[in-house]
Amino acid sequence: MVFNHYGKKSKPSLLLIPGLGVSHEIFSPLISMLENDFSIVAVENDGFIIGKYSEFTSVDDQASQIINYTRENYDGHWDCAYGLSLGGKILSRILERNELSVDHAILDAAPLLPLPRWSVDPLRYYQSYNVWSCYHWTGFWKWLFHSHYFDVLLDECRKVFPYGGRKAVLDGYKSVYTNKLESISGPDIHFWYGTKEAFVAKPQAKHLQALCPEAHIKIFPGMNHGQLLVDHPEEIASAVSSFFK
Repeated sequence: MVFNHYGKKSKPSLLLIPGLGVSHEIFSPLISMLENDFSIVAVENDGFIIGKYSEFTSVDDQASQIINYTRENYDGHWDCAYGLSLGGKILSRILERNELSVDHAILDAAPLLPLPRWSVDPLRYYQSYNVWSCYHWTGFWKWLFHSHYFDVLLDECRKVFPYGGRKAVLDGYKSVYTNKLESISGPDIHFWYGTKEAFVAKPQAKHLQALCPEAHIKIFPGMNHGQLLVDHPEEIASAVSSFFK
């Protein structure tokens, strides 16, 4: 795992954890909007590190590395943390372990529930081909796995796929979808998702509210998985900044 720092250490701290199959550079537009006012750390998850061969270990191991880094560099505390998809899963595990303090946590479409055991392998192989298609960009795979922000994901997957390959994707999805969030701690927890991913995300939000009734659920009309960050980083920047006004 690699920790990339931006901004001024004296400012409020902000942790950014990316999703599976993409690099920390997916946060670049968001970072450019916030780096003057925050001390930002953008994580590179194992298996998805630009320019370095690595293997994805587990959600729990990624959480442990972030916990250790935070204790050594940020006194065990984040003013705000944002996790996208897999990153949200890792952040939820950090909050579940309750070994750090996080004042404001945003779980963006985080998968908090396990899938039925029989479906885990089919899904992770499907998703590995999804990422493979982004890298190879053939017409058939583009048609089969198309999304409207495909060009952005293509660029992101091209950065990291050569270093972790299909194994990182397969291992990542297996770890994500075989673990259930059992508890969660934090004074201000938010769960975001778009209407186009509601079939998958809505049960996750309901599970979170069962564990934490005071959690804030926000639904973005017309948005798909990861689309808010890709298409409207200014909305995330505004939301993060609003915590400190």
